[in-house]
Amino acid sequence: MELPAALYEPTDDGWLATALTIGPWHPGFQHAGPPAALLLRQAERASAIAGGQTVRLAYDIFAPVPVGPVRVRTSVVRPGRRIELVEAVLSAGDDRPLMRLSAWRMRSREDGAAPQMAAPHPAAAGPQESRPEEAAFFTTDVAYHRALDWRFATGSFNSAGPASAWTTPRCALVTGEPMTALEHLLVMTDAASGISAELDWTAATFANVDLLVSLHRPPRGEWLGMDARTTLGGTGAAQCTAVLFDAEGAIGRSAQSLFVEPR
Repeated sequence: MELPAALYEPTDDGWLATALTIGPWHPGFQHAGPPAALLLRQAERASAIAGGQTVRLAYDIFAPVPVGPVRVRTSVVRPGRRIELVEAVLSAGDDRPLMRLSAWRMRSREDGAAPQMAAPHPAAAGPQESRPEEAAFFTTDVAYHRALDWRFATGSFNSAGPASAWTTPRCALVTGEPMTALEHLLVMTDAASGISAELDWTAATFANVDLLVSLHRPPRGEWLGMDARTTLGGTGAAQCTAVLFDAEGAIGRSAQSLFVEPR
C-alpha cells in the first residue's frame, strides 16, 4: 500500500491535508492530532525565544476540521525574552476558527540545581517488546491510523479499557520536512481517548472538545508513548488522561474533555 509522504502539502496560502489526516468519525473530517501538530509548528515559528521550549499546549476544538485546504494565523499574546504566550488559530474555507492553540513557551537552559528525579518508566515494555497493532474502526484504509507505527505494551486499539502504546512516525508532518519530536507527540496524543475507549465505536461517539498537554521537559528520540485512561461521567461527558513518555521516562501529561452521545 502506497501512503502519502506527509500529513500536509504546502500551498500558496496554507496547506492541503492528505488522506493520512482522516479521522475515525467521518471520512471528510481530520483527526485532531495532525492539525494540533500543525498549529504547534506555526506557534513555534512565531516565537521570539530562540531555542525555547513549549511547556503547555491548550487546544480548543470549535468544529471538525475538513480534509482539504487549511490556513493558520499566529500572534504573540504575551511577549517576553524568557516567557511568552503564543496563539495559533486554524481555519479552512473561510475565516471561521476551527481549532485554536494557546502555547506557553519558556527559555530553555540546563539547571544543575534541579536534576530530573528518577522514577519507574510509565510503560510496561519498550517499543520493540510491544505488540504491533492497527485500528479496526477506521472507515477508510488510508487514514490517520497509518500515519504512525503503533506498538501496544498494554491494552489495545480494538478493545475497551486503559492502554499504553508507543508510536514512531511513518510520514512527515509537512512535505519535505522531518517531523520533530514535539510535532510527533502532538500527532499522537490526541489519540489517547481512542486507545483507551470505554465505549463501542459503532454505538457511541466520544469526540473531544479540547486537548491539554503539559510538559516538564521536551520529548526526545524516535519512539514516544502514552499510558491512557478514559473515565465516563454518566452524564454525557467523559475525561481522558494520559502520562506521556519517551525512552528515558515520563515527559508530561495530557487531558481531554469528551462529549458522549449515542450514534
